Amino acid sequence: MQQYTEATDLLDYNHERVQEFIHQHTHADMTDQEKAIALYMAVRDGWRYTASQIFLTQEAWICSNIMERPEGHCLDKAILLVACLRGAGIPARLHLAKVKNHIAAERMIEQLGTDELTPHGMVDVYLDNRWVKVSPAFNKQLCEKLNVDPLDFDGERDCIFQQFDREGGVFMEYLEDYGHFEDVPMAFIYSNMKEHYSGLSKHLGTAKEYRLDNR
Repeated sequence: MQQYTEATDLLDYNHERVQEFIHQHTHADMTDQEKAIALYMAVRDGWRYTASQIFLTQEAWICSNIMERPEGHCLDKAILLVACLRGAGIPARLHLAKVKNHIAAERMIEQLGTDELTPHGMVDVYLDNRWVKVSPAFNKQLCEKLNVDPLDFDGERDCIFQQFDREGGVFMEYLEDYGHFEDVPMAFIYSNMKEHYSGLSKHLGTAKEYRLDNR
């Protein structure tokens, strides 16, 4: 279990910027469950979700660097939450999956060659002697815009699935589970992207980032 509380080069929770964020949203009198909920909400709504910008250098995936940006991909926000939970003394690990997107799918197909998002970043957090899955990707403001209920974490149950919008339309579905990781598996992430995103593969190794809205 100790490996899920340690800092790494990417999960750099000892950085002053990350420590300040943790102390801003938690305090010593809170239980681990209360801390986890507070940090989940802070990451969920503290960064706007965007799938349009994918960073292609490892430096951009360092938690303290992600914190300098106003918005983030699901992987960015999962890295933020894992690092912050570990920095608060709560075991946490990155969990990756493949999901099918039913919102703005036409643009995704045109730009990336698919309507599947992969790898989708989630978080496993260890509370009350068991692992619970959470997904901080979609901020409340975006959920309101898309007519989807935001995911509210109660510290006890998995909080990863927004299958339908408020009208009953399909919003997202999980296609494949890649499992959990002790650190951020950059080699796996880039290999996975290259395999699935025909529109992105030519940029790997030659560009610092790729924007979905670039032609």
